[in-house]
Amino acid sequence: MAIDYGTKRTGLAVTDPTQLIATALETVPTREAINYIINYSLRENIEGFIVGMPRHLNNTDADIVPEINQFIAKLQAHFPETIINAYDERFTSLMAKHSMIESGQSKKTRRDKSMLDKISATILLQSWLEKQQYKR
Repeated sequence: MAIDYGTKRTGLAVTDPTQLIATALETVPTREAINYIINYSLRENIEGFIVGMPRHLNNTDADIVPEINQFIAKLQAHFPETIINAYDERFTSLMAKHSMIESGQSKKTRRDKSMLDKISATILLQSWLEKQQYKR
């Protein structure tokens, strides 16, 4: 499961059992994200988490990173046996915007930030999956 953490909303994405294709799951209010993930894990197996870690172009942490680290600590407390990978998410939001434009989404749909968040999570997860395939 990929997590695109935000101060207000958190985008989630999952992959198929073969770990080839990422799919948007949901955008949830950040304050409800842990509970959503716990409930989801009761229905579906979660092998690991990929949490987007925003970085600046000069490779320094974005201002939100301390908040994300707190979120990761809470996630680890609820899922102590599950691997959590922090993964560079630079440009995922920009790529998500371009993806929405290229797919013909209307301006009204593109203004829906919840759509952008789950697409960003999907791009994050797909990028991670492709990197894993390359390592094999």
